[in-house]
Amino acid sequence: MNRTLFALAFCCIQVITGYAQKTNPLRDSLRKATEALAYHPDSTELRLKKASWNMLLQEWEYAKEEYDRILSRDADNPAALYFRAYVNGKLSRYNFARLDYQHLLCIVPGSFEAQLGLALLNETDRHFTEAFDGINRLISQFPDSAVAYAARANMERERKMLELAAFDYTEAIKRDPHNRDYRLSRADVRLMLKKKEEALEDLEYLVSSLGVTRASLKEFFERARK
Repeated sequence: MNRTLFALAFCCIQVITGYAQKTNPLRDSLRKATEALAYHPDSTELRLKKASWNMLLQEWEYAKEEYDRILSRDADNPAALYFRAYVNGKLSRYNFARLDYQHLLCIVPGSFEAQLGLALLNETDRHFTEAFDGINRLISQFPDSAVAYAARANMERERKMLELAAFDYTEAIKRDPHNRDYRLSRADVRLMLKKKEEALEDLEYLVSSLGVTRASLKEFFERARK
């Protein structure tokens, strides 16, 4: 499995986490992948494809089974390791997920995706010191990454470190100024900090420049005007 395919596989996570469930088309695609596997049971590419449809349908156990099969034949397959770690996290199998991320980092040292996944896993598993150490290290290695700054901001917001979260969302926005989520998150943090004028600036920018409807932000505008 080359690193290009691994990078493409990582991009699928964004699709999986944000996918609007359309059951029939997904089931159709899963059925086709399953049928193809019947003729080519040793195809890693087909198993990865089938597992991706299982993930889109949130069939975590079925997806894990596919990654287990791939890794039983190719223990160092980076895409299967990455996605099995993700799936294990969804199944609350945190120690197994951690082992997969660590294995992946042995194969692809310094991997952004694996380091980010491990930091987020540690946050979910309440290993807060390790999570923060990991995300700080990631930002040191990838200072131009908006994703890394936003991930740290999310951690800080969860811990009520609001000034730090606002700063990191600002850093993320500098690197990705058209990202709606970062700007809305900063607006939310600014509202929690009672910085209503600054929050309104973010909300108005979302409407005027990023195409977000004012109606969808009604709750935020109401908070800003109280």
